Amino acid sequence: MSDERAFWLAWSQVAGIGPTLLLRMQRHFGTLETAWNARTAELAEVEGLGWHTANVAVEGRSRLDPESLLRQHEKENPNFWTPADADYPRLLLETPDPPSILYYRGQVKPLENQGIRVAIAIVGTRAPSDYGRRWTRRISGALAQAGFTVVSGLAEGVDTEAHHSCLGAGGRTIAVLGSGLDVIYPWSNRKLADQIAENGLLLSEYPAGTQPDRVHFPQRNRIIAGLSRAILVLEAPHKSGALITARVANDYGRDVYALPGSLDNSRCKGCLELLNDGAHMILGEKQLLTALGGLPDYAKMRSPQDQLLLFDDEPEPETAGLGEPINLEPRLKQVLQVITPVPTSFDLIVQQAGLDTGTVSSALSQLEIMGLVAQLPGMRYQKA
Repeated sequence: MSDERAFWLAWSQVAGIGPTLLLRMQRHFGTLETAWNARTAELAEVEGLGWHTANVAVEGRSRLDPESLLRQHEKENPNFWTPADADYPRLLLETPDPPSILYYRGQVKPLENQGIRVAIAIVGTRAPSDYGRRWTRRISGALAQAGFTVVSGLAEGVDTEAHHSCLGAGGRTIAVLGSGLDVIYPWSNRKLADQIAENGLLLSEYPAGTQPDRVHFPQRNRIIAGLSRAILVLEAPHKSGALITARVANDYGRDVYALPGSLDNSRCKGCLELLNDGAHMILGEKQLLTALGGLPDYAKMRSPQDQLLLFDDEPEPETAGLGEPINLEPRLKQVLQVITPVPTSFDLIVQQAGLDTGTVSSALSQLEIMGLVAQLPGMRYQKA
């Protein structure tokens, strides 16, 4: 059997194998089918796995048939992606813990999945003040009118305001759930979920029938951060799930923005802490859109597939007109060929170049000195 998505699904059902380990296994063995047939000693060689987890994994997989599991799962949950699927959101693949299974409901936009249409997340407290609600509506509406996709979590408060305002402005919004897509939480947002599905998208890493659980929401927050180029925290107290999203976003190399507020308002303490830690300050719609305008205009760029065709078909360096030296060392050329005008994470460059981390790091430094590559915040690189 060669359907790799069956093995992403099967491995996700094995106890002890979470998204981070699963991605490491895929990179270590090349395919998860190879990992499925690996011996315990071979599995134990995967970074972070170890003998105990490898033994548990071998025992767990022995009770599963990937092919049968996939057929049954497709009947119960027909709409889902795995990292083996071409439509799997590209930005999530750049994170260290992409969901093994991502369920969807609504209207899929390929340019959005490829990271070409820019998505911006809006998160915040479930009990915002009038100030927080007002600015959430203003900013979400402005983003929608500017052509950004607005991502949030369908929770009460800031999330709900962001989704409603985006739809009201004729924009597109994505809601990431901490439950199955057929279990809307809170229940009061079931009509909003249906409205989002008509023109936008509902996403979850949990299969149909999964009830909301406190442990699901921090996991949900990493998907919100991973899907988005920037995260806006509109109002959040000292202890807030929105701050978890912001911290994860920072780890992923995403830009974090926060709305300033009063020291007398406990709902604003989290935002003020983020600003103190270096987050960008939101000073109004116009200022924010100008700042976000500094993000690459992906809509005007070639798609990743077009870029690959360009590399495949381009003439020799002296006639390519790309300004590249004719006699690049093989390792430099190998690294340069996997870098596109779209910012790419260091880990993804290592994976695609097929070289060790040290070699890629050295090559990137030389290419940057030569003016061929530009480094961006969060260990991301793009062609200069």
